[in-house]
Parts: sequence; structure tokens; C-alpha cells
Amino acid sequence: MNEKIDSLLEKMRMLEKEILRELQKKELEFFYEVRQGKIRFTEEARARHKLLVKRFASYIRDSRFMILLTTPVIWACFIPIALLDVFMVVYQAICFPVYGIPKVKRSDYIRLDRRHLDYLNWAEKFNCEYCGYANGVLACATEVAARTEQYWCPIKHALRMKSMHSRYQHFFDYGDAEHYRQQIETVRRSFEDIEKSDAAETQPPTSA
Repeated sequence: MNEKIDSLLEKMRMLEKEILRELQKKELEFFYEVRQGKIRFTEEARARHKLLVKRFASYIRDSRFMILLTTPVIWACFIPIALLDVFMVVYQAICFPVYGIPKVKRSDYIRLDRRHLDYLNWAEKFNCEYCGYANGVLACATEVAARTEQYWCPIKHALRMKSMHSRYQHFFDYGDAEHYRQQIETVRRSFEDIEKSDAAETQPPTSA
């Protein structure tokens, strides 16, 4: 494996963690907290949010005609996205135990929490939850595909890509035939990092 690329990918993961820490600071700024998977705003924040809600009639009136016209097209995408979600669950249940690949948790990617925002009207909440579901399913499917690719064809591309999925760093360099033939069985089973991460999440928090 290319050590420099691995180092850069590790730095990217560290930056992602730093971004998450910064996002958590927003809880204090916007007067809410996340406790045991539930979101709680202060009463003052909820009262202010309700003052800022936009009535549905105004929401429709202020929308451009072409925006309203394309809405059915957006919602028609729900059918293939929901089907992808179903097939993804079935695929993992059947194939991943055979391949020895740890399953991807849907709940790590699909978050439906925007309905708790009282400054959104019912239509905005509906749209926001749909966006969260659609992008969550696609992100989850990307991870499922990434783990599958690590098993079946863990080889990096020669051509430049816009982005890389989470398992790409474990792949063989393009053209590295010797290491591919020597280590393919090892690499296609190298999911220790995922197993350690999953185990850490299930550990109860230790008291100071």
C-alpha cells in the first residue's frame, strides 16, 4: 500500500472528527442538547422558533411556479430510493455473512431529526425528512458497495476520481500484480477497523 496516501487519508479522517467536534459546539450556540438519541431544545428556543415559522399558504405563494412544477419529479425518486433501501437490507442479510463482511448499520447513515425544528412548517419538515432519508440511503448504499468492492475487487483506479469511499485506502495499487496475488485473501477480510469501531460503540461509557 502507498504509505503517503494512507497518511493523507488518515489526516482526512482526523479532520472529519474535528468537524464533528465543532458541530457539537453548535448545541450550546443554538440552545439544544442531544441526550440518549433525543433532541431537546430549551423552552425559550422553542418559543422563538414558533415565532419564525412560515405559514403554508405563504410558503406556497412565495415559491416559484417552476419549483412547484418540479416537485412531483423529486418525489417520484422516492420509489427507486425506497426499493434500493429494501434491496440493500436483503442483500446484506444474504451475502455479507457468506463473505464474512460486517454489516452496515442503517441507523449510522439515516437520520430523521429535522421534524423537531419548530421554525419549519409541515411541508418543510416533510421535505427535510425526505432529503435526510434519501441521502442517508444513498450514503449507506455507498458503504455497502465499498465493503463489497473490498471483497471482490480491492484495486485502486489509475484514473483520478472526485472522491474516494471509506474502504479505498485498503485497496492494492493499480498494476501491483504481485501483492494482489499474494495478499488478496488477507485484504478481502481486513475489516478489523470496523469491528473495533463497532465494539467501541457498544461499550458502556466509563466514569471518570
